Amino acid sequence: MPSTRRTAAGVAALSAAAALVGLTPTTAAAHGAVFNPVSRIAACYAENPESPDSQVCKDLVADSGTQPLYDWNEVNIANADGNHQALIPDGRLCSANREKYRALDWARTDWPATPVSTGSFGFNIRVTAPHSGTMTMYLTKAGFDPTQPLKWSDLDATPVAVHHTTRTATDGYYSFTGNLPARSGRHIVYMVWQRNDSPEAFYSCSDVTFGPAAAATSARAEAPSEAELAAGAHMSTVSHAGHGGDEQPPALSAEAAEAPASPLPLALAGAGALAAFGAGSLLLGRRRDAS
Repeated sequence: MPSTRRTAAGVAALSAAAALVGLTPTTAAAHGAVFNPVSRIAACYAENPESPDSQVCKDLVADSGTQPLYDWNEVNIANADGNHQALIPDGRLCSANREKYRALDWARTDWPATPVSTGSFGFNIRVTAPHSGTMTMYLTKAGFDPTQPLKWSDLDATPVAVHHTTRTATDGYYSFTGNLPARSGRHIVYMVWQRNDSPEAFYSCSDVTFGPAAAATSARAEAPSEAELAAGAHMSTVSHAGHGGDEQPPALSAEAAEAPASPLPLALAGAGALAAFGAGSLLLGRRRDAS
């Protein structure tokens, strides 16, 4: 083969490999949301972002579109560094003062809620990237008015749970126990998750109801299933890249929905072999020309 033809063949092989590598999808994974008690964003996602059931979730989509729901695990501030009250004004706690999630701040009594009672409570937070840090759960004070925007002063100063998170999460969850004090009616559980390997922090509002009367007048919140999370994952627009720390998605249990097999790894392997063959042919040709 003439030298110029060998060079062209090698370049073509390397270009084909590069083109295929460029098609590799990026991981659309952020960090997490409270699934028990079910957070507002998780409850609306579970209803289906394209056609939610409850009026408040329908209104959220009408106001902000479906993207905030597909990005259910990203209610965060990248550079919070513990300065939560300085960065988030009263009335914007549920959205973390982010315009994208503004509907989460609506002071309405028709948000789907989780029935709870006084005493021990098991918290579950679904994470798509575990982080080392501290997860603090607050409950609104007795006498809280759910028809008014949530303020920092509405939160009881004593957390109902504090959990130190690690860079591993069993089956994709942080699970821990807290203690709920005596309350009645509708309240909000507010989460602040501050990483210690990065200034990034995450926030969440979960509506809860104490007592059978309050539960009877509220739509019950449901958390998304693993199948529902997998079905909407390709619509996510967020990434956890560049925020520091050990960013590894957790392994899920055998019951979790498996993503369909993709031909891309095989294609990339073939591209790599083609690139290696082209490079080898190019070097061999040069040696023959030199001899």
